[in-house]
Amino acid sequence: QVQLVEFGGGLVQAGGSLRLSCGASGRGLSNYHMAWFRQSPGLEREFIGRISWIAGTTSYGDSVKGRFTISRDVAKNTLYLEMTNLEPEDTGVYRCAAGVAVSRSSYRYDYWGHGTPVTVSS
Repeated sequence: QVQLVEFGGGLVQAGGSLRLSCGASGRGLSNYHMAWFRQSPGLEREFIGRISWIAGTTSYGDSVKGRFTISRDVAKNTLYLEMTNLEPEDTGVYRCAAGVAVSRSSYRYDYWGHGTPVTVSS
């Protein structure tokens, strides 16, 4: 069982930056891949990016590539999402997730946080 809690959402102007955190607890975290997804009004849940907990390898969705960076602090059991050059289209609820498979599909992730909202004003 893995528990995930996100922090750091808020209101930011277009072009600004924001860092989200996701605290993880539970057994066997080293077995998991961690990911960020975004749920925007009227849109399907979107893959933002993922990271392997131990290896640290990452991959990103096309809409955020070059602007967002995922990292993790293994000692603190914390996942991060650094967001720069934010656009109004980045508005949504950001959720972290954990799963054993390397995947961009939300269906492959077993554990989810409740999410933290991000609003980007134009």
